[in-house]
Amino acid sequence: MAQKDYVKRGRAPQKSKTPPPEPKKLPWLRLVVTISLVFAFAYFLWAISQGPSTSEENQPNQAGNNASESSQQASEDPLPEMPKETYGYPDTLKDGQVEIDRKEQQKSERPYLMQCGSFRQQDRADEMRAQLAMQGIESQVRPSNGKNGLWYRVVLGPYDYKRDAEADRHVAQRIGIGTCQIWFWDL
Repeated sequence: MAQKDYVKRGRAPQKSKTPPPEPKKLPWLRLVVTISLVFAFAYFLWAISQGPSTSEENQPNQAGNNASESSQQASEDPLPEMPKETYGYPDTLKDGQVEIDRKEQQKSERPYLMQCGSFRQQDRADEMRAQLAMQGIESQVRPSNGKNGLWYRVVLGPYDYKRDAEADRHVAQRIGIGTCQIWFWDL
């Protein structure tokens, strides 16, 4: 028996059961509607650009006449002069200083310290310290041994008042250091 080679043989052409496609018809109704809408829109734009028609101008309009009479009377009466406004604050601020009532703060029993970072590598801690120094904030890098090994902490302070620590924290936030925390710490 001879074996058949199906790979070389290829596929037999299949007969199509669908009828051949009909030539496309132009959608006449859709075309007519589209063209009429374009012409209607063009006419609408032309009518707007022409302004009011002459038939509207010839019709008597009492509201328009009353408005024109009142505008003529207003143009005959001159407007009064604008009053000159006077401001009091230039006189009160002659020396250029503002006095505010500031509540006196009590000095805390323990000083405030602010920690802005804690790093495994000392060079990263020194980098943050340099960023703070460029803003005029003095900081320290303190090594500390803990359960997890040696850490290098970037610490600012001590501060007697929390308001001073908050001011330095806002400066650090402006340069992108948003990790500063203020705590009571014993030195």
